[in-house]
Amino acid sequence: MEKKENVLYLLPKKNKGLKRFIFTRLPFFILLIGIEIAILIAFFGWLTDYFPYFAAVQTIFAIAMVIYLFNCSMDYSAKLTWLFVIMVAPVPGALFLAWTKNDIGHRTEQYMINSIISETKNIIPQDENVINNEDIVASGSAAMCRYLNNSGCFPIYSNTAVTYFSLGENKFEVMLEELEKAEKFIFMEYFIVNEGYMWGRLLDVLSRKAKQGVDVRVMYDGMCDVMFLSSDYPERMETIGIKCQAFSPIKPFLSSHYNYRDHRKITVIDNKVAFTGGVNLADEYINKIEVYGHWKDTAIMLKGEAVKSLTLMFLQMWQAYEKEHEWDKFLKEGTSVESSGYVMPFCYSPMNVYKTGECIYMDILYRASDYVHIMTPYLILDNELETALKYAAERGVDVKIILPGIPDKKSAYALAKSHYSSLISSGVKIYEYTPGFVHAKMFISDDVKATVGTINLDYRSLYHHFECASYMYKTECIADIEKDFQETLAKCREVTPETIQNETLYYKVLGGIMKIIAPLM
Repeated sequence: MEKKENVLYLLPKKNKGLKRFIFTRLPFFILLIGIEIAILIAFFGWLTDYFPYFAAVQTIFAIAMVIYLFNCSMDYSAKLTWLFVIMVAPVPGALFLAWTKNDIGHRTEQYMINSIISETKNIIPQDENVINNEDIVASGSAAMCRYLNNSGCFPIYSNTAVTYFSLGENKFEVMLEELEKAEKFIFMEYFIVNEGYMWGRLLDVLSRKAKQGVDVRVMYDGMCDVMFLSSDYPERMETIGIKCQAFSPIKPFLSSHYNYRDHRKITVIDNKVAFTGGVNLADEYINKIEVYGHWKDTAIMLKGEAVKSLTLMFLQMWQAYEKEHEWDKFLKEGTSVESSGYVMPFCYSPMNVYKTGECIYMDILYRASDYVHIMTPYLILDNELETALKYAAERGVDVKIILPGIPDKKSAYALAKSHYSSLISSGVKIYEYTPGFVHAKMFISDDVKATVGTINLDYRSLYHHFECASYMYKTECIADIEKDFQETLAKCREVTPETIQNETLYYKVLGGIMKIIAPLM
């Protein structure tokens, strides 16, 4: 007899297409923000008309912002973009730069999160026997760990088993099984939560666990409020016993804090089991529905000591909005699982100066001796990362990148293509996944190193989003990750100088235009 699948919904059936857009809050937000922009433009025009010396003030202000731009710590690709903006529209561009650098509407959130990170910087002690292991030191992993710990609490662990999932649907079924075993708490933090089969089945388990006394908490990015869910969704979750928060909800006023989204994907169960990777909680991620062909995504499951780091990551975001913190309650217990290799879960916060995601990727590229194999949905590179990719290939490392064959965003697809010629000329090999869309974010190197997580090769992930991943050294699953890469490669078409030359004019022109403003995307 076939087992019945319970799917729980908290919202009425959604409208499709235009109706869905009309009956969400998004049009209202767009209208209000449009009005705010119109008022600002009108005010600027009024100043220009009624103050004869305003033109001189404009020029001085624009020059001052350009001088500031040359002396700030911003990435040089972003500096070029801002110079272009200021050249086209000197004062509006300079005001826009000043507005973003001052983080209007964002400082309170920044203070809360940085305070939490500072409070917990040493809360999980590093096992000195692990970090001083000769193999760890020789591989550069110890130095990487010390760098990461400048920005947070990211120990490197032994005694952690890692299971790799080559598809979202594989991860989903195992996650359902593990959730059923929960006894104390379930923490979930995701960029996208969208009602449907996947979230409905998970919600059924979570509601039952909450009734059994398990502490169930769900956090999702506030963009979901306007795109997928409803503003009262946390209250709806509370009615079935689930604590729920939307991170940085979207509000109808102009603010630079909208840049900083929670792009992480974390599930932690009882401090024993954790999941992370590229898979969000929506039906396309498990190929229940098709939106851009076959959805290729990946994830990992951790069991053992390293789970504690992912518990801490969740609590840092959750408790940034709470007066009383509960570190001891959830971090005092953990498990140890005998397993080969080492695991270091880490995260990135755009609130500090450490670009941890990009630095980990570059460290792998610079230390590689045989190969670096990469899957990423986007390829929007700054100068440093492009140089690292090219340098690795030019010194004989086999650098291969798998990208989507069917894009989700044409502008991002065109931007990726704008990098192809430069990378291929240095020996980087690029492939596009013919069956559909690649959403996986992972690096594999020399059969001994790998990262799987949420960090794309684009400005959003590397500079603006909250992200997480797990760095692995000599874990058994690295062989599975490389095997999956090779099997995926067999389903790809290679990008060559000939295919670049024969690319449609549309993508060539769009890529050239979008490259000018890539850091602002």
